[in-house]
Amino acid sequence: MVAFNLVDMFYVGKLGQRELAALSFTFPVVTVIFSMVQGLGIGATAIVSKSIGAGKMSRAATETTNSLFLGVAMALMFFITGLGSIDFTFESLGAEPDLIPLIKEYMEVWYFTVLFVVVPFIGNSAIRATGDAKIPSMIMLFAVFINAALDPLLIFGWGPVPAYGVKGAALATAISRFFTLILSLYVLYFKKNLIVFAFSTISSVVKCWKSILIIGIPTGLSRMITPISASIITALLASYGEYAVAAYGIGTRIEFLTASLLIALSASVSPFTGQNWGANRIDRIQKALKISGIFAVIWGGFASIFLFIFAENLAGIFSNDPQIIETTKWFLTIVPVSFGFQGLTLIVNSNLNTLNRPLTASILIVIQMFVIYIPLAYLGSEVGGINGIFFALLVAYLCGGTLSYFTSSISLKRMIT
Repeated sequence: MVAFNLVDMFYVGKLGQRELAALSFTFPVVTVIFSMVQGLGIGATAIVSKSIGAGKMSRAATETTNSLFLGVAMALMFFITGLGSIDFTFESLGAEPDLIPLIKEYMEVWYFTVLFVVVPFIGNSAIRATGDAKIPSMIMLFAVFINAALDPLLIFGWGPVPAYGVKGAALATAISRFFTLILSLYVLYFKKNLIVFAFSTISSVVKCWKSILIIGIPTGLSRMITPISASIITALLASYGEYAVAAYGIGTRIEFLTASLLIALSASVSPFTGQNWGANRIDRIQKALKISGIFAVIWGGFASIFLFIFAENLAGIFSNDPQIIETTKWFLTIVPVSFGFQGLTLIVNSNLNTLNRPLTASILIVIQMFVIYIPLAYLGSEVGGINGIFFALLVAYLCGGTLSYFTSSISLKRMIT
């Protein structure tokens, strides 16, 4: 998922600063929608993995099928609301009028293909609930290669294929995402037997949807807090100029790439927690949380050293503009020190959500972003300019990770006693 954005940034960056800034503006909005989709995926993983852990495979298949239908309904909602609010949304984020047409080129295509995003994500979540993380990874990697091959063709054109520019990046993503839809449904039906066509009563479907949404809505809302915060920060950075927004877009994408292993670990925690909760093995959940936390901090330390050494070189891959390179370099120098602690936050959130404690998980994110990050960012902007904003993110990650870890440890101890 991160590679999708990085490849797009790489090729769009060659079109110019305006195009790169336009794509950077789309990132928080796309991430907001992804956050809600992730919430549904985590909700589906929680109930399906618990059923599997309890040995109730027939119920798990019914829950998976109902989850997919819920995903279709959500995709339709995203399409209708998103397509009609592009101008308002991005003007509110501080995009200059000359950037709006470029942003619309990308988002109009993206909204039309949102079904290809939502359904495969929920489907892959159900596959992971069985304990199989390999197949979803292979599906996504295949799509990444398709996207990487199509990006230069559709962005710059070749032979009979016209140059679509920014729109080409969206078209490449749409086509590659279509493959994830087909492949995930194939695996669910033919390999995992998790799609059933037996008639379900309306009441049973509603009951299943309710179980998913009880976890999925607060989880999705809590995950939306981070991109919403990023949107606020994007608007704040827009006051410094397009170069600041472009640099922030590059920096956050490199951040996500660096943290992809920790994001994957947090995704693995969810089915592990669900299955062991269904089997009443809370002790194994405690052990997994401890091991995962140690790994996250160690990985974050290595990542920060690497990014500190190669910050300028990495920034230069995506742009040759001196201001963008310099600003991106400072982001990659300041923020990565705290990546491991943000990994802790992601791991704990998956753990709490699966244990049907989404409110606790949401409160932790609210504290991290709205109580710590946003106020400090505005203060940092006044005191230290753009770098002050980056230091605010560093502090928010450190505090959020520490608070999340101790909160989860206490919750698990109470479950045992």
